[in-house]
Amino acid sequence: MQLPVFVVDAFTGEAFRGNPAAVCLLENELDEETHQKIAREMNLSETAFIQKLHPSDNFTQSSRFGLRWFTPATEVPLCGHATLASSAVLFHKIKNVNQTVTFVTLSGELKARQAEDGIIMDLPLYPTQPKDVKEVQDLIKVALCNVRVQDVRYSPDTKKLLVRIDDSYGRSFLENLEVNASNLTKVENTGKVRGLILTLKGEGSGKPQGYDFYSRYFAPWVGVAEDPVTGSAHAVLSSYWSQQLGKKEMRAFQCSRRGGEMKVSLRDGGRIDITGQTALVLEGKLTI
Repeated sequence: MQLPVFVVDAFTGEAFRGNPAAVCLLENELDEETHQKIAREMNLSETAFIQKLHPSDNFTQSSRFGLRWFTPATEVPLCGHATLASSAVLFHKIKNVNQTVTFVTLSGELKARQAEDGIIMDLPLYPTQPKDVKEVQDLIKVALCNVRVQDVRYSPDTKKLLVRIDDSYGRSFLENLEVNASNLTKVENTGKVRGLILTLKGEGSGKPQGYDFYSRYFAPWVGVAEDPVTGSAHAVLSSYWSQQLGKKEMRAFQCSRRGGEMKVSLRDGGRIDITGQTALVLEGKLTI
């Protein structure tokens, strides 16, 4: 059997930047093991599987699809960049005729719509709560050594730990910070943390090339040492920084080696719009 497969760089308009995701189009259902084997073969942080919901559906005309995301190690409940990549394949490559498509996922229904400046995803917004530093001090020490920390929050919905680095540090410090992700799982193996967000206040999006906040994201607990640009982490970050900055519209940059940016807009009802660009870098057939 051959499956159409694409690799899309998400949260960037340039090839070889942003976050690459593999996207597979499924005419028929696959067993669980094959999903995981394909994701392991692709060896990207995420492989997305777009599935027809009904036999009569087709990828060009239909507006609702199933969507699942797999790292090389496991299935995950939400992945923003692979959702953006999946939307780009449908809109730009398959030429889906709809302005908006809906994905049925483990995180409920997610919508993506075409816009002049990219694709806008409608995702859940995940609030954070204060975290007792003593409970995670070993993890923070391994990640940051003696770097000053200004705030620590936790997202119970996503099991992501958010660590805000002191405002005295700048973007270049976060970009050059060396984190040995393999050591993180050695000090945190309780299952309470599934992702570590390091974040830093920006200079403000009102300035040329300015951003409201910066971040990096590490998830060795799900098989991803460092994720280049992470939509699901920004569903947590945006909740935090909106409260800190008193803003609902923000620009964010993730400071991985590849780097990527997005616009975020908080909406009523605990939702967030994340806008990003994409670049298609590979298409072919996967033989299984």
